[in-house]
Amino acid sequence: MHYQTAWVWAKEGRMPVPVRQTPSGTWLVEEPTAETSGRVVAYCRVSSAEQKPDLDRQVARVVQGANALGLAVAEVVTEVGSGLNGRRRKLHRVLSDPGAGVIVVEHRDRLARFGVEHLEAALSASGRRLVVLDPQETTDDLVRDITEALTSMCARLYGRRAAKNRAARAVAVATGEGAE
Repeated sequence: MHYQTAWVWAKEGRMPVPVRQTPSGTWLVEEPTAETSGRVVAYCRVSSAEQKPDLDRQVARVVQGANALGLAVAEVVTEVGSGLNGRRRKLHRVLSDPGAGVIVVEHRDRLARFGVEHLEAALSASGRRLVVLDPQETTDDLVRDITEALTSMCARLYGRRAAKNRAARAVAVATGEGAE
């Protein structure tokens, strides 16, 4: 790594290890203070492509927060997708990797909208842990969660009905029974 890159990253709070600046201006790289049983992975997620610019700021906050806790981030995993989506490949890769001893997220809902407690229990049972930098949920996040859950359920329900109707019309046209 070039020294200028390290200097810029330290100024932006993106260094993957804890650093501090002395009053004279010298940057000191500190040893991680927290004991970890594996790699520290920062997981950051936004819900849509429109929020992608927020992803870089979220990464910087998570890395900075992990460093403040004495955790040296070994890997940063970013993903764009709904918290209700159960098919997030990058999250599955992190959760199934036994070498990822600590997973750091900014908010619980960045990991999953529902069932984070179950993920924490499963990680704990395998000797790993989840670190949530900001454990408080805001009420507008809860309203958004409920709206997303209802939207998802309605899309599944009406999507199935529409697909069934399209299939029935296609069969009717193919057999000559439909007058469409």
